[in-house]
Amino acid sequence: MGRSTTRTLIAGAALAALLLPTAVSPAGAATPAPAATAATRQAGFQHPGVLVGAEQLAFLKGKLDAGAEPWTSAFADLRASTYASLDWQPRPRADVECGSSSHPDNGCSDERDDAMAAYAHALQWVLTKDQRYADKAIEIMDAWSGVIQEHTNSNAPLQTGWSGNDWARAAELIRYSGAGWSAASIDRFATMLRTVYVPLLTPGSPRKNGNWELIETDALMGIAVFLDDRGLFDRAADLWRGRLPAYVYLSSDGELPVPPPNAGIEGEAALVKYWNGQSTFVDGLSQETCRDFGHTGWGLEAAAQSAETARLQGLDLWGEGRERLVKALEFHTAYDNGAPVPDWLCDGSVKTGLGPAVQLAYNEYHLREGLAMPQTEQYVAAHSPFGANYFIGWETLTHTSAP
Repeated sequence: MGRSTTRTLIAGAALAALLLPTAVSPAGAATPAPAATAATRQAGFQHPGVLVGAEQLAFLKGKLDAGAEPWTSAFADLRASTYASLDWQPRPRADVECGSSSHPDNGCSDERDDAMAAYAHALQWVLTKDQRYADKAIEIMDAWSGVIQEHTNSNAPLQTGWSGNDWARAAELIRYSGAGWSAASIDRFATMLRTVYVPLLTPGSPRKNGNWELIETDALMGIAVFLDDRGLFDRAADLWRGRLPAYVYLSSDGELPVPPPNAGIEGEAALVKYWNGQSTFVDGLSQETCRDFGHTGWGLEAAAQSAETARLQGLDLWGEGRERLVKALEFHTAYDNGAPVPDWLCDGSVKTGLGPAVQLAYNEYHLREGLAMPQTEQYVAAHSPFGANYFIGWETLTHTSAP
């Protein structure tokens, strides 16, 4: 289905009538909330506009009201999740200490889980208008904004990205949906994001595996939208533009991959080492392919989530990353689908399993734009509905055929 055809399904007054009829500008005035364009981007941010926008939510609400699939089953999966339970109790702490692979795990899992639970309840609220879900999301966010002071130890920047992504999405939906979140609580949550999260996200992580910086970029972009901070948004876009070419190889890059910006990783030997020993480069290969597909999926998904938030704000990162992301998804899903691994790739052995990391890009490039993605299409059919994983949540529900 093409972009114009999909949008026709929800055109006109239906958008205003279904779900989130207005966006609130930084000045507090109520304004219509259409899909963002380059022109509207100059006038300010569109709200809600972190990963999921008003037009998408209205479309989704219509599908759920009609009992349509796969949205109905995907929503049932969300509601069956422990993250979505009204019995959820937040467990905030002042110092979230996360070492390598979250060892030690002093609040790391608690923070990630609470952020995902806040997002799960925010989604349920905007789709059902059951006030209990709004209240639970607010309870979780208020608990953390009143306690957390810092992230420490070696995984602190990545932890900040993982949790910051879901905090921004939950907060954006609750703030711009009439949920009853008080101005004082919103201000405290915004202060938390700006003082605890932003300082660890803005530098990026140039020498780490690429999924780190892409996840941090994703969180920074969502936080920037919530904070109405154009400087932070532009910083996130710059990080994205620098990292994606260093994460996914195209033959047009030359014989060697693009070095990661500001990392000091230059020359063949250093780049081959950074690409986990891979010395043959082909279109769609990722810097982490020979590490494992799980981390590769995180990197590709973070790039896609950033592009989707940017789209809602009138910036076409999807277009800028089209060739790299399409070829990366087709390359990796082919092996997840069972293609034999050639000897030149990762010494003939790969650790497959992209996880729930393909829905957004599949929706953009195949369902909106009509590009052929046969391997990704097969993967989606075999593995959806997609659930929750660290910073990825229920995207079969939110982004299947999303306009």
